[in-house]
Amino acid sequence: MNRSARAFWLRSPGHGELRDVTLAAPSEGEVLVRALYSGVSRGTETLVFRGGVPESQRAVMRAPFQEGEFPGPVKYGYLSVGVVEEGPAPLIGRTVFCLYPHQTRYVVPVSAVTVVPEHVPPARAVLAGTIETAVNALWDAAPLVGDRIAVVGGGMIGCSVAALLARFPGVRLQLVDADPARAGTAEALGVGFAAPEDALGDCDLVVHASATEQGLTRALELLAPEGTVIELSWYGDRRVALPLGEAFHSRRLTVRSSQVGTVSPAARAGRGYADRLALALDLLGDPALDALITGESAFEELPEVLPRLASGEIPALCHRVSYGEAG
Repeated sequence: MNRSARAFWLRSPGHGELRDVTLAAPSEGEVLVRALYSGVSRGTETLVFRGGVPESQRAVMRAPFQEGEFPGPVKYGYLSVGVVEEGPAPLIGRTVFCLYPHQTRYVVPVSAVTVVPEHVPPARAVLAGTIETAVNALWDAAPLVGDRIAVVGGGMIGCSVAALLARFPGVRLQLVDADPARAGTAEALGVGFAAPEDALGDCDLVVHASATEQGLTRALELLAPEGTVIELSWYGDRRVALPLGEAFHSRRLTVRSSQVGTVSPAARAGRGYADRLALALDLLGDPALDALITGESAFEELPEVLPRLASGEIPALCHRVSYGEAG
Protein backbone atom coordinates (compact mmCIF):
# COMPACT_ATOMS: atom_id res chain seq x y z
CA MET A 1 0.00 0.00 0.00
CA ASN A 2 1.34 3.44 -0.98
CA ARG A 3 1.92 5.47 2.20
CA SER A 4 3.91 8.30 0.68
CA ALA A 5 2.19 11.68 0.50
CA ARG A 6 2.71 15.34 -0.33
CA ALA A 7 1.38 18.26 1.68
CA PHE A 8 0.99 21.99 1.11
CA TRP A 9 2.75 24.15 3.71
CA LEU A 10 2.78 27.90 4.23
CA ARG A 11 6.53 28.43 4.59
CA SER A 12 6.08 32.10 5.56
CA PRO A 13 3.31 34.64 4.95
CA GLY A 14 2.69 34.80 1.20
CA HIS A 15 4.94 31.85 0.33
CA GLY A 16 3.74 28.24 0.02
CA GLU A 17 5.46 25.00 -0.90
CA LEU A 18 4.83 21.27 -1.30
CA ARG A 19 6.58 18.90 1.09
CA ASP A 20 7.01 15.12 0.99
CA VAL A 21 5.48 13.10 3.83
CA THR A 22 5.87 9.45 4.84
CA LEU A 23 2.81 8.12 6.64
CA ALA A 24 2.78 5.54 9.40
CA ALA A 25 0.50 2.55 8.93
CA PRO A 26 -2.91 3.24 10.46
CA SER A 27 -3.38 1.79 13.92
CA GLU A 28 -6.57 0.21 15.19
CA GLY A 29 -9.29 2.84 15.09
CA GLU A 30 -7.59 4.82 12.31
CA VAL A 31 -8.06 5.16 8.55
CA LEU A 32 -5.77 5.98 5.65
CA VAL A 33 -7.50 8.40 3.29
CA ARG A 34 -6.47 9.19 -0.29
CA ALA A 35 -7.56 12.73 -1.15
CA LEU A 36 -9.82 13.35 -4.12
CA TYR A 37 -10.56 17.05 -3.59
CA SER A 38 -9.97 19.80 -1.09
CA GLY A 39 -11.35 23.31 -0.92
CA VAL A 40 -9.84 26.74 -0.31
CA SER A 41 -12.25 29.08 1.42
CA ARG A 42 -11.04 32.47 0.25
CA GLY A 43 -11.87 34.24 3.52
CA THR A 44 -10.20 32.44 6.42
CA GLU A 45 -7.58 30.53 4.48
CA THR A 46 -6.26 33.48 2.50
CA LEU A 47 -6.15 35.51 5.74
CA VAL A 48 -3.89 32.77 7.12
CA PHE A 49 -1.84 32.84 3.90
CA ARG A 50 -1.25 36.59 4.31
CA GLY A 51 -0.16 36.12 7.93
CA GLY A 52 -3.16 38.05 9.27
CA VAL A 53 -4.11 35.85 12.26
CA PRO A 54 -3.78 38.00 15.42
CA GLU A 55 -1.48 36.60 18.08
CA SER A 56 -4.37 36.65 20.56
CA GLN A 57 -6.43 34.36 18.28
CA ARG A 58 -3.81 31.86 17.16
CA ALA A 59 -4.96 29.14 19.56
CA VAL A 60 -8.63 29.64 18.62
CA MET A 61 -7.82 29.60 14.90
CA ARG A 62 -5.99 26.27 14.92
CA ALA A 63 -7.42 23.76 12.46
CA PRO A 64 -8.08 20.22 13.80
CA PHE A 65 -5.04 18.65 12.08
CA GLN A 66 -2.87 21.73 11.73
CA GLU A 67 0.89 21.29 11.99
CA GLY A 68 3.23 24.17 12.76
CA GLU A 69 2.27 27.55 14.16
CA PHE A 70 1.00 30.87 12.84
CA PRO A 71 2.25 32.85 11.00
CA GLY A 72 4.39 30.00 9.61
CA PRO A 73 5.66 27.51 8.77
CA VAL A 74 2.21 25.99 9.09
CA LYS A 75 0.11 23.32 7.38
CA TYR A 76 -3.44 24.64 7.37
CA GLY A 77 -6.79 23.74 5.81
CA TYR A 78 -10.05 22.03 6.71
CA LEU A 79 -12.03 21.00 3.61
CA SER A 80 -10.87 17.57 2.40
CA VAL A 81 -12.76 14.80 0.62
CA GLY A 82 -11.18 11.43 -0.06
CA VAL A 83 -11.52 7.66 -0.27
CA VAL A 84 -10.64 5.33 2.61
CA GLU A 85 -7.88 2.95 1.50
CA GLU A 86 -7.10 1.28 4.84
CA GLY A 87 -9.06 0.94 8.05
CA PRO A 88 -12.16 -0.84 9.36
CA ALA A 89 -13.80 -2.99 6.66
CA PRO A 90 -17.11 -1.05 6.55
CA LEU A 91 -15.20 2.11 5.58
CA ILE A 92 -12.89 0.69 2.90
CA GLY A 93 -13.71 2.35 -0.42
CA ARG A 94 -16.14 4.84 1.13
CA THR A 95 -15.97 8.53 0.28
CA VAL A 96 -15.45 10.64 3.40
CA PHE A 97 -15.15 14.26 4.46
CA CYS A 98 -12.45 15.33 6.92
CA LEU A 99 -11.30 18.64 8.41
CA TYR A 100 -7.78 18.06 7.10
CA PRO A 101 -5.27 20.36 5.33
CA HIS A 102 -4.28 20.04 1.67
CA GLN A 103 -2.46 16.69 1.49
CA THR A 104 -2.57 13.79 -0.95
CA ARG A 105 -2.95 11.06 1.72
CA TYR A 106 -3.35 11.17 5.47
CA VAL A 107 -4.01 8.99 8.52
CA VAL A 108 -6.65 10.12 11.01
CA PRO A 109 -8.88 8.55 13.68
CA VAL A 110 -12.11 6.98 12.40
CA SER A 111 -13.98 9.56 14.47
CA ALA A 112 -12.48 12.36 12.33
CA VAL A 113 -14.13 11.26 9.08
CA THR A 114 -17.78 11.52 8.05
CA VAL A 115 -19.13 9.34 5.27
CA VAL A 116 -20.41 11.40 2.34
CA PRO A 117 -24.00 10.41 1.46
CA GLU A 118 -24.39 8.61 -1.85
CA HIS A 119 -26.59 11.39 -3.24
CA VAL A 120 -23.77 13.95 -2.81
CA PRO A 121 -21.02 14.04 -5.47
CA PRO A 122 -17.50 14.01 -3.93
CA ALA A 123 -16.59 17.14 -5.89
CA ARG A 124 -19.42 19.06 -4.14
CA ALA A 125 -18.71 17.61 -0.71
CA VAL A 126 -15.75 20.01 -0.25
CA LEU A 127 -18.44 22.57 0.66
CA ALA A 128 -19.41 20.66 3.81
CA GLY A 129 -17.38 22.79 6.20
CA THR A 130 -18.85 26.03 4.87
CA ILE A 131 -22.43 24.73 4.80
CA GLU A 132 -21.85 23.58 8.39
CA THR A 133 -20.95 27.19 9.28
CA ALA A 134 -24.16 28.34 7.61
CA VAL A 135 -26.22 25.77 9.52
CA ASN A 136 -24.75 26.99 12.81
CA ALA A 137 -25.40 30.61 11.85
CA LEU A 138 -29.06 29.89 11.14
CA TRP A 139 -29.40 28.03 14.41
CA ASP A 140 -28.10 31.21 16.06
CA ALA A 141 -30.28 33.49 13.93
CA ALA A 142 -33.49 31.46 14.32
CA PRO A 143 -35.29 32.98 11.31
CA LEU A 144 -39.07 32.74 11.21
CA VAL A 145 -41.49 32.02 8.38
CA GLY A 146 -42.27 35.33 6.66
CA ASP A 147 -39.21 37.21 7.96
CA ARG A 148 -37.66 40.03 5.96
CA ILE A 149 -34.00 39.05 5.64
CA ALA A 150 -30.85 40.38 4.01
CA VAL A 151 -27.48 38.66 3.75
CA VAL A 152 -24.81 41.35 3.40
CA GLY A 153 -21.65 39.99 1.79
CA GLY A 154 -21.74 37.61 -1.14
CA GLY A 155 -18.62 35.65 -0.32
CA MET A 156 -18.43 31.96 0.46
CA ILE A 157 -20.15 32.15 3.85
CA GLY A 158 -22.75 34.73 2.84
CA CYS A 159 -23.77 32.77 -0.25
CA SER A 160 -23.99 29.55 1.77
CA VAL A 161 -26.30 31.19 4.31
CA ALA A 162 -28.42 32.68 1.53
CA ALA A 163 -28.68 29.31 -0.19
CA LEU A 164 -30.12 27.72 2.96
CA LEU A 165 -32.41 30.68 3.69
CA ALA A 166 -33.85 30.35 0.17
CA ARG A 167 -35.54 27.17 1.41
CA PHE A 168 -37.46 28.98 4.17
CA PRO A 169 -41.13 29.56 3.26
CA GLY A 170 -42.47 33.06 2.89
CA VAL A 171 -39.27 34.99 3.55
CA ARG A 172 -38.31 38.16 1.70
CA LEU A 173 -34.64 37.51 1.00
CA GLN A 174 -31.89 39.50 -0.68
CA LEU A 175 -28.17 38.86 -1.10
CA VAL A 176 -26.45 42.25 -0.87
CA ASP A 177 -23.01 42.82 -2.35
CA ALA A 178 -21.06 45.63 -3.99
CA ASP A 179 -19.83 43.30 -6.73
CA PRO A 180 -22.48 43.05 -9.49
CA ALA A 181 -20.95 39.72 -10.57
CA ARG A 182 -22.51 38.17 -7.47
CA ALA A 183 -25.95 38.65 -9.06
CA GLY A 184 -25.34 35.57 -11.20
CA THR A 185 -24.48 33.48 -8.15
CA ALA A 186 -27.59 34.72 -6.36
CA GLU A 187 -29.74 33.79 -9.34
CA ALA A 188 -28.24 30.29 -9.46
CA LEU A 189 -29.09 29.89 -5.77
CA GLY A 190 -32.64 31.16 -6.24
CA VAL A 191 -32.03 34.32 -4.21
CA GLY A 192 -32.76 37.97 -4.98
CA PHE A 193 -29.81 40.32 -5.36
CA ALA A 194 -29.21 44.01 -4.62
CA ALA A 195 -26.33 46.44 -4.53
CA PRO A 196 -25.88 47.96 -1.02
CA GLU A 197 -27.52 51.25 -1.99
CA ASP A 198 -30.55 49.46 -3.46
CA ALA A 199 -31.17 46.89 -0.71
CA LEU A 200 -34.60 46.69 0.89
CA GLY A 201 -34.81 47.94 4.47
CA ASP A 202 -37.08 47.15 7.42
CA CYS A 203 -35.39 43.77 7.84
CA ASP A 204 -36.16 41.60 10.83
CA LEU A 205 -32.80 39.88 10.40
CA VAL A 206 -29.57 40.73 8.61
CA VAL A 207 -26.72 38.22 8.37
CA HIS A 208 -23.45 40.08 7.85
CA ALA A 209 -20.55 38.30 6.14
CA SER A 210 -18.68 40.95 4.13
CA ALA A 211 -15.83 41.37 6.65
CA THR A 212 -15.91 45.13 6.01
CA GLU A 213 -16.77 48.08 8.22
CA GLN A 214 -18.99 49.48 5.46
CA GLY A 215 -20.89 46.20 5.19
CA LEU A 216 -21.61 46.01 8.91
CA THR A 217 -22.71 49.64 8.94
CA ARG A 218 -25.08 48.98 6.06
CA ALA A 219 -26.39 45.86 7.82
CA LEU A 220 -27.42 48.00 10.79
CA GLU A 221 -29.08 50.54 8.49
CA LEU A 222 -31.22 47.82 6.89
CA LEU A 223 -32.78 46.68 10.17
CA ALA A 224 -36.32 47.36 11.29
CA PRO A 225 -36.76 48.45 14.93
CA GLU A 226 -35.88 45.56 17.28
CA GLY A 227 -34.03 43.87 14.41
CA THR A 228 -30.90 41.72 14.74
CA VAL A 229 -27.60 41.50 12.88
CA ILE A 230 -25.88 38.12 13.05
CA GLU A 231 -22.17 38.83 12.59
CA LEU A 232 -20.31 36.07 10.76
CA SER A 233 -17.31 38.07 9.52
CA TRP A 234 -13.81 37.33 10.72
CA TYR A 235 -11.76 40.54 10.75
CA GLY A 236 -8.42 39.03 11.72
CA ASP A 237 -6.19 41.76 13.13
CA ARG A 238 -8.30 44.67 11.82
CA ARG A 239 -10.40 47.02 13.97
CA VAL A 240 -13.80 48.27 12.82
CA ALA A 241 -15.81 51.34 13.81
CA LEU A 242 -19.61 51.29 14.06
CA PRO A 243 -22.33 53.97 14.32
CA LEU A 244 -23.61 52.91 17.73
CA GLY A 245 -24.84 56.41 18.44
CA GLU A 246 -27.51 57.94 16.19
CA ALA A 247 -30.60 55.68 16.24
CA PHE A 248 -28.92 52.48 17.42
CA HIS A 249 -30.39 52.64 20.94
CA SER A 250 -33.74 54.21 20.14
CA ARG A 251 -34.39 51.49 17.55
CA ARG A 252 -33.23 48.81 20.05
CA LEU A 253 -30.99 47.02 17.55
CA THR A 254 -28.98 43.89 18.32
CA VAL A 255 -25.61 42.68 17.02
CA ARG A 256 -24.82 39.03 17.81
CA SER A 257 -21.76 37.02 16.91
CA SER A 258 -21.88 33.50 15.47
CA GLN A 259 -18.88 31.21 15.12
CA VAL A 260 -18.72 27.58 14.03
CA GLY A 261 -16.19 26.58 16.70
CA THR A 262 -19.09 26.01 19.13
CA VAL A 263 -22.40 24.33 18.35
CA SER A 264 -25.10 26.97 18.67
CA PRO A 265 -26.89 26.75 22.04
CA ALA A 266 -30.11 27.27 20.06
CA ALA A 267 -29.70 23.85 18.42
CA ARG A 268 -31.95 21.06 19.61
CA ALA A 269 -30.72 19.52 22.84
CA GLY A 270 -28.20 16.75 22.29
CA ARG A 271 -27.01 17.86 18.86
CA GLY A 272 -23.23 17.93 18.65
CA TYR A 273 -20.52 18.56 16.07
CA ALA A 274 -21.06 15.23 14.32
CA ASP A 275 -24.79 15.85 13.95
CA ARG A 276 -24.19 19.31 12.54
CA LEU A 277 -21.67 18.07 9.96
CA ALA A 278 -23.89 15.15 8.94
CA LEU A 279 -26.75 17.61 8.36
CA ALA A 280 -24.51 19.85 6.26
CA LEU A 281 -23.44 16.93 4.08
CA ASP A 282 -27.05 15.85 3.56
CA LEU A 283 -27.99 19.39 2.49
CA LEU A 284 -25.30 19.20 -0.20
CA GLY A 285 -27.58 16.99 -2.24
CA ASP A 286 -28.91 20.21 -3.83
CA PRO A 287 -27.20 20.74 -7.25
CA ALA A 288 -27.76 24.52 -6.96
CA LEU A 289 -24.90 24.60 -4.45
CA ASP A 290 -22.44 23.90 -7.26
CA ALA A 291 -22.64 27.67 -7.87
CA LEU A 292 -20.48 28.12 -4.76
CA ILE A 293 -17.52 26.42 -6.44
CA THR A 294 -16.04 29.03 -8.75
CA GLY A 295 -12.75 27.50 -9.87
CA GLU A 296 -10.53 24.45 -9.78
CA SER A 297 -6.83 23.74 -10.03
CA ALA A 298 -4.52 20.79 -9.54
CA PHE A 299 -2.91 20.16 -6.15
CA GLU A 300 0.57 20.70 -7.64
CA GLU A 301 -0.45 24.25 -8.57
CA LEU A 302 -1.31 25.38 -5.02
CA PRO A 303 1.97 27.27 -4.39
CA GLU A 304 1.19 29.44 -7.43
CA VAL A 305 -2.60 29.58 -7.01
CA LEU A 306 -2.92 30.62 -3.36
CA PRO A 307 -1.09 33.95 -3.77
CA ARG A 308 -3.44 34.78 -6.65
CA LEU A 309 -6.47 33.86 -4.52
CA ALA A 310 -5.18 35.93 -1.60
CA SER A 311 -4.59 38.98 -3.79
CA GLY A 312 -7.98 38.70 -5.51
CA GLU A 313 -6.41 38.12 -8.92
CA ILE A 314 -8.48 34.93 -8.98
CA PRO A 315 -11.98 35.93 -7.81
CA ALA A 316 -13.39 32.99 -5.92
CA LEU A 317 -15.95 31.73 -3.47
CA CYS A 318 -14.74 28.17 -2.88
CA HIS A 319 -11.76 27.22 -5.03
CA ARG A 320 -11.58 23.44 -5.48
CA VAL A 321 -8.30 21.54 -5.55
CA SER A 322 -8.23 18.31 -7.56
CA TYR A 323 -5.73 15.61 -6.64
CA GLY A 324 -6.00 13.37 -9.70
CA GLU A 325 -2.96 11.08 -9.53
CA ALA A 326 -1.03 13.37 -7.17
CA GLY A 327 0.87 11.32 -4.67
